[in-house]
Amino acid sequence: METLTGVMNEFASFSPTVWIILVLGVITGLIVGVLPGLTFVMGVILILPFTYGMDPETGIVLMLAVYVAGTYGGAITSILLHIPGEPNNVPLLWDGYTMARKGRAAEALGWAAFAALVGGLAAWVLLVFAARPIAHVALKFGQAEYFVIVLLGLTSVLALAERSVTKSLAALLIGMLLATVGVDAVYGTVRFDFGSETLRDGIDYLPVMVGIYALGHVLVRFGEGFAAENAPQPGRVKTKIPSLRQFRERSGSMGRGVVTGSLLGGVPGAGATVASFVSYGLEKQFGKDRAQVGKGSPNGVIGPQAASTATVGGAFIPLLVLGIPGSAATAVILGAMLLHNVQPGPQIFQTQPELVYTIIAALLVSVILMFVLGIATSGPMVRLLKVPEQYIAVIIVLFAYIGAFAIRNSMSDVWIMTLFAVLGFFLQKWGYPLAPLVLGAILGPLAERYFTTAMISSGNDPTIFVTRPISAVLLVIWVAVLAFLVYRSVTQARRGRISAAVGPREDDPVQTTGVPAEETKDVR
Repeated sequence: METLTGVMNEFASFSPTVWIILVLGVITGLIVGVLPGLTFVMGVILILPFTYGMDPETGIVLMLAVYVAGTYGGAITSILLHIPGEPNNVPLLWDGYTMARKGRAAEALGWAAFAALVGGLAAWVLLVFAARPIAHVALKFGQAEYFVIVLLGLTSVLALAERSVTKSLAALLIGMLLATVGVDAVYGTVRFDFGSETLRDGIDYLPVMVGIYALGHVLVRFGEGFAAENAPQPGRVKTKIPSLRQFRERSGSMGRGVVTGSLLGGVPGAGATVASFVSYGLEKQFGKDRAQVGKGSPNGVIGPQAASTATVGGAFIPLLVLGIPGSAATAVILGAMLLHNVQPGPQIFQTQPELVYTIIAALLVSVILMFVLGIATSGPMVRLLKVPEQYIAVIIVLFAYIGAFAIRNSMSDVWIMTLFAVLGFFLQKWGYPLAPLVLGAILGPLAERYFTTAMISSGNDPTIFVTRPISAVLLVIWVAVLAFLVYRSVTQARRGRISAAVGPREDDPVQTTGVPAEETKDVR
């Protein structure tokens, strides 16, 4: 209750500036979500330069609002135009667009908006009541426990790989190698600087993220050729909010989506896309209306959308409690926190409780504004698809270079961003996932620091990781994840050999994790 009281007090003290920032952030997030190719992660990255002149609370609130609304914006175009604005909106194509073709577009939009609202509110409740108790437990953690937690985060990226585990591992190792450049955080040894003062300071992961995600995407679209035609425009856009009776009938799908999103939101490397596909798979397998899922069932809209929005609250729990981002978007927010000299972790509830309460209160307001503005502006948002794609690309490039330079007022970050933009282009062309590289760049330095300090504290005795109870339990979980990875790799290899022998099937089942390549291509 202490957290809830603090949040309510902070909510009452919001200044007009904060309210304006929240509205602008939500509108920006909706725009980013609607436009194909502009993911909400890129939106949070591109908004980063605007936060440098703000106080920490205002800057974080702005990025949070963009993040929340971005998980929903693409649902509008997915349902009306069969154009997924975000990868996590792809499952909405299969039922939402089918409903629209049957004359039930208003109903589909209503379920998507309502599911986003319920998912966001449920995850907010979880954040309010779970964050502080988890933080109290985390205060008992030592360096050994933190190392194993980071190890679990790194491994979870591989466990969630939708295609090649080998490619995911390669991308993860590239990201982790960045941690070895520059001055060692514990011993002060200079490593792999090659005589360059720029590299001696290390490689900041923010320009890496901007290059990999934002500029890399622009290069890919440039190579493929920007869309020559604009998307077709629908007629009048209406939204029909479901009644209380209809909500009760679909509460099972809503609940499964909320639980899936809240849990996967806190897993590094998972995020809204994985949660959305997993939730759709659950509806296909266990939903009350499972026979109709894929044929225009509201359950195929409710579950994925509730899961997508619920990941936001779930992702903030490890960020605030452990200082470990639960998603790519919270990784950018973590970078903004560090730039403002804010160090998240269990101590933040004692040292900066007002900031924590501001973040939680802003999450609640952002979810409500997303629901209201998402319905009110759905018509104008669809018309944004008339903007030529090359104009959007120019804006992305402009904000990317401004943001990279503003991180440390250094051209070195600009060159690093450009280098990783080229790397991101080739990685995407060769089918390598980007999330493992980014998570490796973020968690790699943490893993190195926690491992080194744990070994120093134990007199270089590696048994510290198994003699401490919490660390030992976490290690058992890590071994279980590794065993799952090995089992899945062997199973996939066996299925691949069988498929190669039998030939392709026309009725392949719906994937529950990952984004099918053919569905995520821009179709503007």
